[in-house]
Amino acid sequence: MGAHSQSDVVVVGAGLAGLMAARVLRRAGRSVQVVEARDRVGGRTFTRPFAGDVVDVGGTWVGPTQTRVLALAQELGIATDPQRAEGKSLMQVGERMRAYRGTIPALNVIALIELQRAIGRIDRMARQVPAHSPQSAPRARAWDSLTVGAYVDAEVRTRGARDTIAGAVRAIFSSEPREVSLLYFLWYVRCAGGIMPLCEVEGGAQERRLRGGAQQLSERLAEGLDERLALGRPVRAISQDDAGVRVHTEAGTFEGRRLIVAVPPHLCARIDWQPAMPAVRDQLCQRMPIGASIKVITAYQRPFWRDAGYSGEAVCNRGPVSLVFDVGRAEGGPGLLMSFMLGDAARAMTDRGPAAREAAVVRALEGLFGPPAGAPEAVIEHDWMADPWARGCSVGIGTAGALTTCGDAVRAPVGRIHFAGTETATRWAGFMDGALESGERAAQEVLDAL
Repeated sequence: MGAHSQSDVVVVGAGLAGLMAARVLRRAGRSVQVVEARDRVGGRTFTRPFAGDVVDVGGTWVGPTQTRVLALAQELGIATDPQRAEGKSLMQVGERMRAYRGTIPALNVIALIELQRAIGRIDRMARQVPAHSPQSAPRARAWDSLTVGAYVDAEVRTRGARDTIAGAVRAIFSSEPREVSLLYFLWYVRCAGGIMPLCEVEGGAQERRLRGGAQQLSERLAEGLDERLALGRPVRAISQDDAGVRVHTEAGTFEGRRLIVAVPPHLCARIDWQPAMPAVRDQLCQRMPIGASIKVITAYQRPFWRDAGYSGEAVCNRGPVSLVFDVGRAEGGPGLLMSFMLGDAARAMTDRGPAAREAAVVRALEGLFGPPAGAPEAVIEHDWMADPWARGCSVGIGTAGALTTCGDAVRAPVGRIHFAGTETATRWAGFMDGALESGERAAQEVLDAL
């Protein structure tokens, strides 16, 4: 197949960032071609049929201050349902599993006081980090030289407080505290408006789910693109010169005046750039790996844990399962538990195969919620590390030193090439809302350039 007809703009990536950028550009009267490696749209959102309903094996939740995604859902006629949080939740502290209500786990008084102090200190530090340029924070170099794990080891003494913070970091980044730069963590907290909005259900990032699944946002944004949406076209190389840009796939070449690359940094590093990317941009991509995540959803005839007064939420610091949520309907329908293997737990299980992973999750759930959890009627999973066009989830992370050495390259265009993706957002980075912001911002850059 020869070169395709030229567009004003080529967009690589048909997730929320790329499709929002395409929408803004088309509404401004520009011709757009979207190129996507997968045979579907949605990127890190992926909705699948399961147990007579649909479930999200990728991005799932939206929160009350995520105004872009909520406005888009309302515009598209997509309703939201509250995430169930009634009842006792579980958290592993040391070797013990503790039940508690609300957001803060039941710790001894000293650990609870220390945890609250640590949360307040993190929020105060985060407020010193500019959302648009965390590398310009007054203490950027000192904070970027530490991982979250090193900071917690130095500043937090009690086991309960340390385990709680570790569980939160694992849930937020799908990574271990020792992997994430303290500066990057503080920037992420700043983008969300505080650490508690990141962690909470009611009033926080896990407050609601999109009825019918999160992938439909992308499916609806893609409507009308028709032949201007090329699926199943992995991009192998991208070249640019004074005449424009060319996106090379095995099935042909797409040409444009400008290009928006809406894929996470670690995947940008796999593209053959002609000419080569500036060294700092290339270094950034090498220093922003993505988290490790496997999602497993188990279906039961009914949500039996609710009868026992449990919310279905659990945070574990050991074993194969790191995090659990009840994602069944409020009334009627099967009981659904969504389990996450995250960080080290995911890496330990990724090569063992679906059957072994599912068995390990079921055993863990039985330990949490009793014998009925050991007999699910159906199980579905998605290993994001094995996904060839993701190689991990949920978000790219800044390792120690990444932001202060390469942070200026996060959003900076390179010639005719512009960058989108939730990792480039300044509000709710890492979430669907951040992806939409980044698409709008990149599209506006292109419109200004054209």
